[in-house]
Amino acid sequence: MSEQVREIAISELHGFEDHPFQVKDDESFQELCDSIQKYGILSPLLARPTEDGYEIVSGHRRKAAALSLGMDRLPVLVRDMTDDEAVILMVDSNIQRENLLPSEKAFAYKMKYEALKHQGKATSCQVGTKLRTDAYIASQTDESARNIQRYIRLTYLAKPILDLVDEQRIAFSPAVELSYLTKQEQAELWDIMQSEDCTPSLSQAVRMKKLSQIVQLTPERIFDIMSEEKANQKERVRLEVSAIRKYFPRSYTPEQMEQSILKMLDEQYKRRQRNRDAR
Repeated sequence: MSEQVREIAISELHGFEDHPFQVKDDESFQELCDSIQKYGILSPLLARPTEDGYEIVSGHRRKAAALSLGMDRLPVLVRDMTDDEAVILMVDSNIQRENLLPSEKAFAYKMKYEALKHQGKATSCQVGTKLRTDAYIASQTDESARNIQRYIRLTYLAKPILDLVDEQRIAFSPAVELSYLTKQEQAELWDIMQSEDCTPSLSQAVRMKKLSQIVQLTPERIFDIMSEEKANQKERVRLEVSAIRKYFPRSYTPEQMEQSILKMLDEQYKRRQRNRDAR
């Protein structure tokens, strides 16, 4: 396997196919831009040669930061790799990042799982000294083998529902149960969630999964289950994150936004009380 560091034009560096990790314009990204502007690229990108240039294996954020700073060439460690080797290295280079979305972990673990299975380095069952593939991945992370399996299940969710998981409007456990619903059942569930402005609890998700398994999850049954009033959904006011995102730092989660809004409302209420008492 040959490798060397080269100065390569950004226009020749292409993103990894089906790269599961997002490049977010958050506080961490701004810190990276500041560092590059001050010190330059301290660690070369890693890429492999392709027919039309180079495919980035590690360094998508560094490339995006360099582009925002107007740079046109970057130091790149060029290495010949097979598809499976590139996938495994790409995932391993990013999976330990903080604040990864559930969808990012889900597709990353699935890509690594399939690459390892293809390589034959791990198996679907315990054979000799080989670990199960999910256990092999777990041994290299702080996740359990069961959680690796559950994250991979999220890749079977329809994108609108998976987006709600990323937005923390659907919790991880019910999301895993919903992943067993067929595409048609998920589409019907999504329509009802939109019309009724609700999301399923774990209990509701489990019941829908069981009905799906015996081919009895009709739109009517989904509606009946989702129409049940839950304590945490009584008289709720819902704001779309996209509508209020501009008022908060890029790094804020939906929960932090909610806490800030409640804090501001509480302060406003206390000011009104003080003004009323002063009259």
